[in-house]
Amino acid sequence: MLTWEDCLGFCELTEEEIAAIARHEHLTELAALELGNYLIEHQGCLKIKRMILDDIEAAHGAHDPLRVLTLKLALKHFVDAHRDQLTAEATVV
Repeated sequence: MLTWEDCLGFCELTEEEIAAIARHEHLTELAALELGNYLIEHQGCLKIKRMILDDIEAAHGAHDPLRVLTLKLALKHFVDAHRDQLTAEATVV
């Protein structure tokens, strides 16, 4: 049986990135991990970036500066880790 850590190890996302997807899409973290991994594999990095940006906006609206900071760090990491994919997807759009 696979553990959460095993699944996380197979995925190209951090726990914070997965949590942002889960919150945005109203999914469990395991379902968000699966969705995020699928999106990365199928040219959906721009969609993940948009989800994180939406979550940052929601955290601003909720006056939750710690959440905003956490999400901004997650966004920076995501963009740094997937820069080539994001660039390739942006040129297709």
